[in-house]
Amino acid sequence: MLKRFVVAFCVFIVTFTGLAQAQASTTIDGMEQLAWEEIAPGIWSAQVGEAEASTFRDLAAAKPRMEGLAKMGAAEFPFDKNDTMGQVINGTRTSVRLPLGLDEQVYGLGMQFRNMNRRGEVYHLRTDHYGGILGRTHAPTPFYVTNDGYGVLFNTTKWISFYPGVGNRKDSTLPPRKDRTTEAGWQAVPTSDAVEASANTTGMEVIVFAGPTPLDVVRRYNLYFGGGPLVPRWGLGFWHRVPTAASDESVTAEVDEFAKRDFPLDVIGLEPGWQSKAYPCSFDWSPVRFPDPKNFVSSMTDRNLKVNLWVNPYISPDSTIFEAMRPYTGSHTVWLGEVPDYTIPEARKILTDHHKKNHLDIGVSGYKIDEVDGIDNWLWPDHATFPSGTSAEDMRQTYGSRMQQTITEMFHEKNTRTYGLVRGSNGGASAYPFAIYSDYYNHKGFVTALCNASLSGVLWTPEIRSAGTDKEWVLRMQTVCFSPMAMLNAWASGLKPWSREEVDTEIREAMKWRVRFLPYLYTAFAKYHFEGTPPFRAMVLEPGYIANSNDEAGVLDGEKNPYAEAVRKDVTDQYMMGDSILVAPFFSGDRRRNVVLPQGNWYDFYTGKLVGNGEVIEIPFYLKQIPLFVKEGGIIPLLKDDANNTSAWQDGVALEVRHYGSEGGSTSLYDDDGTTFDYEKDAYSWYDLSVAKTDNGTFATSVNKSSGTYRKTFGKVEWKFMTR
Repeated sequence: MLKRFVVAFCVFIVTFTGLAQAQASTTIDGMEQLAWEEIAPGIWSAQVGEAEASTFRDLAAAKPRMEGLAKMGAAEFPFDKNDTMGQVINGTRTSVRLPLGLDEQVYGLGMQFRNMNRRGEVYHLRTDHYGGILGRTHAPTPFYVTNDGYGVLFNTTKWISFYPGVGNRKDSTLPPRKDRTTEAGWQAVPTSDAVEASANTTGMEVIVFAGPTPLDVVRRYNLYFGGGPLVPRWGLGFWHRVPTAASDESVTAEVDEFAKRDFPLDVIGLEPGWQSKAYPCSFDWSPVRFPDPKNFVSSMTDRNLKVNLWVNPYISPDSTIFEAMRPYTGSHTVWLGEVPDYTIPEARKILTDHHKKNHLDIGVSGYKIDEVDGIDNWLWPDHATFPSGTSAEDMRQTYGSRMQQTITEMFHEKNTRTYGLVRGSNGGASAYPFAIYSDYYNHKGFVTALCNASLSGVLWTPEIRSAGTDKEWVLRMQTVCFSPMAMLNAWASGLKPWSREEVDTEIREAMKWRVRFLPYLYTAFAKYHFEGTPPFRAMVLEPGYIANSNDEAGVLDGEKNPYAEAVRKDVTDQYMMGDSILVAPFFSGDRRRNVVLPQGNWYDFYTGKLVGNGEVIEIPFYLKQIPLFVKEGGIIPLLKDDANNTSAWQDGVALEVRHYGSEGGSTSLYDDDGTTFDYEKDAYSWYDLSVAKTDNGTFATSVNKSSGTYRKTFGKVEWKFMTR
């Protein structure tokens, strides 16, 4: 009896003591003030609790581009350090609290389909392919950007919950209290003065990126993780993925039909049936559908086409590498295939040795990495174990990144660039040469995802698969041709670009524009790599578009911009391509659409006519071409002639350089060999393309090498003054 009493008394003491500790830490003062250290120009780090074993820095494809960060210059810490707090709760959960202005808008937090402004909702960031659940996404990047010109990364690979402007601590700055019954203005979600985040971890690193503009923030973030990928030129051509059970003969017939019908094509994608077994995968060629893979790939190479292979990571017992890989697989299967632990070097080597011998050495250009984002009942459970000791949670959050890392390193060793597809990614992935794709298939949601991806250091393709009408078929094709990867994914539908004959002309024109834009797009990707500027990006990153306390975006000609409030809204149906072009696609059901123009004159790409300045314009629907607008002084380098393959860029290729507006301007043009990593050894060149207004009102043009040692591969430059 006495023994029971003593035990009960001890339990009471422990419980009471725990309660006292909890009460002591229920105020902001009970949290620890963060200590910040500048780790690169305009970038600061702080640590809460213990450092984690694995972070996004470990998963990055490249080291920080310190030269690019140095060129951006120094910046001041963007908010009051005294208001930055952290706390480790009961030794198991880490929380962070950072200040947020009452009018600040929050963007980022991964590739979302629904909207852009994150303020006022709760996000549980978890790798998943759900399109409608907040935070569950293909790339749940825990990085946000505000319109006040700074960004924050929570450098943890754990599942993390975000409360941007949500959740009011009792001792914070609270909004006026309202009685719901008798007073107007009661808030279901009261305005909060902070961003709070937490994860089940004993500590995490927090990294702050200064601006001064939102675009500068994103540039610093991308450069810190190695810059964007400099994809091969062929990767910017048109991609076509064939049906699952296609054979070498059917694929050859299909690609020859592209040439016969005068449709562009650069990459042919083989879906699961190229393998002897899929779901789970063998990674071995099917002896029935592809009996001579070397000859097949060689025949595609002879046509200037690249071959991309679909894979998922889960290994079939029939694979020739199954037994070698089995000691390095986790406790649970996926589709009855074993799950390799790619944190283990031996596992990576088994895979890459096989792929080099059977794929790369015969000319395969890259991979489509599927099913690394699956829903809970597809992938391994939360209690699964892996031989490295990596938790199931960490493995789930980073599996797509680890697959990208393994494939990227393999191609780098061969000094051959790749570009591919992946279904799951996360923070620190800026330098990986992969575009994300999805089972989600809403056209407007696809464009929203394209915008959000630019704020999270990942690329996204709004692939076309099918359409309900001829009109939708054209509109989707136009959007995908003006995106990071132009791809028709016909794995299930078997559709071809010419499947809807009534709109052949419009489809062909969109695809041909894609190839003509190669000089402009390739330069945009070079700027992504060297400068961190996303080649396709949300309008909130465009100077002069959104009001910012650090610039004059809300002021036009000395007066308050009448559209300042309009441009602050969640506009997700238009975006920037490169430095000078605004893309505003139409959607099914549109009879007209609004386009929000940033400050400065903007011109119609096709006609050169002035369309507006810092205002909202309405344009009528038309099917023939996707609406494109060019900013004042914009210079757009294009291939002069139509082409059906990016191999048209070869020694002596002729360029057509278009100029828009009534003022001079300048832009850059990047040049290298287009396929290898020799640019890392400075084998590249930059050219300045300039237009200057003379005293008599005419324009003088110039093309001058500004830096680099790579030989000039383009030939004649023909200038075209669109506005005149």
